[in-house]
Amino acid sequence: MQLQDILYSQGFGTRRVCAGLVQQGHVALYAADNTEPLVHTDASEDVEEEGLRMRIQGVDWPYQEKAYILLHKPAGTECSQKPSTYPSIFTLLPAPLRQRPSKSNVQGVQAVGRLDQDTTGMLILTDDGPFIHRLNSPKRHVPKVYDVTAKHEVAADQIKRLLDGVMLHDDNEHVRAAACEQTGPNTIKLTLTEGKYHQVKRMVAAVGNRVEGLHRSRIGTLDLPEDLPPGKWRWLTIGELSQLTATS
Repeated sequence: MQLQDILYSQGFGTRRVCAGLVQQGHVALYAADNTEPLVHTDASEDVEEEGLRMRIQGVDWPYQEKAYILLHKPAGTECSQKPSTYPSIFTLLPAPLRQRPSKSNVQGVQAVGRLDQDTTGMLILTDDGPFIHRLNSPKRHVPKVYDVTAKHEVAADQIKRLLDGVMLHDDNEHVRAAACEQTGPNTIKLTLTEGKYHQVKRMVAAVGNRVEGLHRSRIGTLDLPEDLPPGKWRWLTIGELSQLTATS
């Protein structure tokens, strides 16, 4: 693939902008031995994509045919590219991830399932449409684990009702937790395999309590890493991606 096309595929602008980055000496490529990268100035140069590592305007960037991102969502952010009240989670990502070209109307990576503005925790973002569909599909029953802090002490019968199923407003069938474990007087670990609107909050309200704090700690068998602080992101590793793919 031509070097300018590689940069375009990674979200560094139009092909003309990407050609300019190369011609102006802003693009360096790492060799296989990971020595200091060498500047390349021929935008039409053919480059092998597999295993390619680049330094673009001083920032190291691995070539990714599809982007798979792990983000620790902080409170007070919205999972929308056009937020209504709070800052968008997409402002936490570098511009290339927001600008990756797509055949759909929306460019860049998308969140795999949204979290409310006051909910923290694990978010997966990608530009792989089939992958998003697999993780979001209710037919796949991908478990998502939430750490819930309730306003009032959680009673044993409330946990039983969450497991047996509760009726939500405007829903015609019972909704059940796949698992529910009490972790403290006012805290529970709740596992769901579907993603209805405000589901955790509505389920807890249906058993006579109220959510005061909500944190998603796991998707499938993948836990949110302890060393990834709120507001930070990183690429998913091959192993982590395999975990999610196996789950879905």
